[in-house]
Amino acid sequence: MAERVSEQLSQGLVQIFTGDGKGKTSAALGAVLRALGNGLRVYFVSLMKGDYPYGERNILSQLPNIKVASFGRRSFVDPANVKPEDKEQARQALAAAREAMLSGNYDLVVLDEVNIAAAWKLVELDEVIRLIQDKPPNVELILTGRKADAKLVQMADLVTEMLKIKHPYDEGVAARKGIEY
Repeated sequence: MAERVSEQLSQGLVQIFTGDGKGKTSAALGAVLRALGNGLRVYFVSLMKGDYPYGERNILSQLPNIKVASFGRRSFVDPANVKPEDKEQARQALAAAREAMLSGNYDLVVLDEVNIAAAWKLVELDEVIRLIQDKPPNVELILTGRKADAKLVQMADLVTEMLKIKHPYDEGVAARKGIEY
């Protein structure tokens, strides 16, 4: 097991990975692996991903110093027909992330797909803003997902937009186990 770098991060920032290109969750996972490799404690929560068998969840759950939580139904959310259970699952995910962030037990908290959850009104934007405002100074916070709101972008310290130039989905190539999930 990696030795803890310090008792706490001296300066935690807010990072956002957004855009229509692939790689938002992957970028967050890279930060997670770096943190774990340096002995930091991580809380990773997925919104809208339910119990779908994502490969990253399988491996992360086997590593020390990380808690992985997933909320949402197994089926995809239809933004034109958001169901009450979608909103409730997203609300629970945000509450779990807030609790983890404020607990003192984690150095890095990742909210995977929170940007799109806010854009589709599964969670209130004001609740995500409040989460950022309440972030302890020694906790790093990463928000992923398409359609990051301009207010969140303004509040963040680092924002990376993944730009889709070309994607195999456009040619009818389905998501591949081990590569896309």
